[in-house]
Amino acid sequence: MHRPEPIEKMIESFRRLPGVGPKMAERLSYHIVKAPVEEVQKLLESIRHARELILMCQRCYNLSEQDPCPVCEDRSRDNAALCVVETPQDLLAFANVKGYDGLYFVLGGALSPLDGVGPGDIRVEQLLNRIKKDKITELILATNTNANGETTALYLAENIKPLGIKVTRIGYGLPMGGDIEYADEITLSRALEGRREM
Repeated sequence: MHRPEPIEKMIESFRRLPGVGPKMAERLSYHIVKAPVEEVQKLLESIRHARELILMCQRCYNLSEQDPCPVCEDRSRDNAALCVVETPQDLLAFANVKGYDGLYFVLGGALSPLDGVGPGDIRVEQLLNRIKKDKITELILATNTNANGETTALYLAENIKPLGIKVTRIGYGLPMGGDIEYADEITLSRALEGRREM
């Protein structure tokens, strides 16, 4: 016996989301079908609302309800330090850490030669332009500590150090292979404190 086609289509849609496997997609689909109509309407409305109202900051590429985002608009921040992260989730994780008052830049991913992701597929050019325009004196590379994050950090360091800018890498308070967005504030704080020049 096969599942009804609308449920199959919903399962297939959920499976396209990152981190959602076949079993989770099936559970979510059946939950939505059995949920009260009001609950489903609220879910649909929240998705539509977020999709319509969330903007990308044209300065740091963070997601926000305004452009520029509140972090970029905060005049109390140190404009000479720039922390480079892979995703808006990583930026949010670091923004909650006390002890860093500089600005951020979201690359939009990491280099992955095996997957065909090169420098043109992430915001390397935009980062170089921002460094030159904003007179950055320290660049903190806070990419993930997995192979792709390390490759990205090394590539950026090699291309930015010749500009005469201090390039540092976050310390390894983060576990190797871990994702920044799942790290706690203390771990992220120690990682920032333990950053080293590249």
